[in-house]
Amino acid sequence: MNAWIVNFLYFPEDKSAYIPAAFQFLIFAILCVLAFRWIVKISKKQEEKTRELEERILRERQLEKQKDQQ
Repeated sequence: MNAWIVNFLYFPEDKSAYIPAAFQFLIFAILCVLAFRWIVKISKKQEEKTRELEERILRERQLEKQKDQQ
């Protein structure tokens, strides 16, 4: 099993081969952070819209109750 793992992994003699991989990793990490922040921003907007809708529905129910009592 160890021979299979050694053949599967690639460790170059020239360590400069790691530079492009590190650069790609950095780009993808930044994109992940930006995507996460974008999703959080959209979520907050949806939360505010939902809160406003909930408040409107509660006000309408209270008005209906007041009309029923009169």
